[in-house]
Amino acid sequence: MTAEEVLKRLQLLGNNKNIESMKRFNILSDNTFGVTVPNIRSVAKEIVIDHQLAIELWNSGYHEARILASMIVDADAVNLKLMDQWVNEIENWAQCDACCTEFFQKTKYAQSLPFRWTKNRKEYVRRAGLVMVAVMAVHHKELKDAIFEQYFSLLKQYSTDDRNFVKKGVNWALRQIGKRNLQLNLKAIEFAKKIQEIHSSTANWIAADAIRELTNKKIQKRIRKQRI
Repeated sequence: MTAEEVLKRLQLLGNNKNIESMKRFNILSDNTFGVTVPNIRSVAKEIVIDHQLAIELWNSGYHEARILASMIVDADAVNLKLMDQWVNEIENWAQCDACCTEFFQKTKYAQSLPFRWTKNRKEYVRRAGLVMVAVMAVHHKELKDAIFEQYFSLLKQYSTDDRNFVKKGVNWALRQIGKRNLQLNLKAIEFAKKIQEIHSSTANWIAADAIRELTNKKIQKRIRKQRI
């Protein structure tokens, strides 16, 4: 399947109603067909992995093509130059989160990306660095606690960044770290209480929301059962 064929396929799957729905969820793009993620995923399943096609689709600039590209790119064949290009060209939170979940976390560079990208002032690049922490916390069960403890310094550093998608990225990362196991749960709650002491409404919101979820009875029951 060529890039042109894929774009035509996506165009046929899209509609204006979906575009309006995307706008309501702050999924903004200069070029979009209005295709739902389940439909994009269906196309991806037909293609499986096609690295060159993924690059061509990303470079097309179409929103859905970029989501699809993140699903079919060969994570073992990429380098940091390509990843930096993609992350700097992200237009919205949906592209950001798709790239982190479908692509970036599968590469050998995953653990270093939070430090690399949070230094960038761009909202979606910094968010990508933070979302990487959340995604790894969910998908990389093999990682030691120490890997996630090192990210607390980043979460503190950017807990006062009041941009919507950055503060939500910090919050998401903190909550997912705290749901891995009892030890990290206790450390995440302790960390959240510390950033509550910062004179920042953003840090206070991040901390209060994280504490509310991490002390939830259902979460606590699930985490404590892991010790048995």
